[in-house]
Amino acid sequence: MKRLFSIICATFVAGLMLAQEPVRERPQRTPEEEAMKQTMRLQRELGIRDSVRIDTLYRMHLKYARIRQKGLTRAENMDRMQSIYNELKQLLTPDEFERFMNHPAEQPRRPRGANVVQQKATPSGEDPNKPTLREEHQLSDQL
Repeated sequence: MKRLFSIICATFVAGLMLAQEPVRERPQRTPEEEAMKQTMRLQRELGIRDSVRIDTLYRMHLKYARIRQKGLTRAENMDRMQSIYNELKQLLTPDEFERFMNHPAEQPRRPRGANVVQQKATPSGEDPNKPTLREEHQLSDQL
């Protein structure tokens, strides 16, 4: 009787374990997909329309996406982020860089110790991270 009870309990536990849904991992984006997403976000947020600048931003994002894929330590990742900010400061106009640093969608976006004045978020009914079809086609045509 004891053995029958043990078999029933083991079957029940095994059934419970198999009934659970497997843990779904987020699909990893390729460096190219990540660079495209980041470039489109910058293009949308800052209103950049110059195809040469868009291409330069894409190449910069691609370079750092490939570095990120190597699995960096926290200190290396902080250095990578600081390098991105420094390079963006060179590529963007001062006004665009300030708007980038103060954008409310992903706070905090600036490195520690940066003295930048905060802007208030403007309410809108649409998702600020979702590109329009027109923007997607324009960017894909330019690249």
